[in-house]
Amino acid sequence: MTKVARHATGGTVTALIGVLLWVFAGGVEVPVFELDKVGMVMVVVGIVEVAVTLVRGLGHRRA
Repeated sequence: MTKVARHATGGTVTALIGVLLWVFAGGVEVPVFELDKVGMVMVVVGIVEVAVTLVRGLGHRRA
């Protein structure tokens, strides 16, 4: 598995876990933070990771 594919897979998994937290953990009480908001942040981080990985991968192939 190439480095680009590995990072894209990691970002996708992060985003999927974030979606699961966002949808299903809204009613769970945790003293420090709210899991649905953590899920939203994980979705954004996962999408950004996939986007940056794809941009870097395409830029590296063109050069």
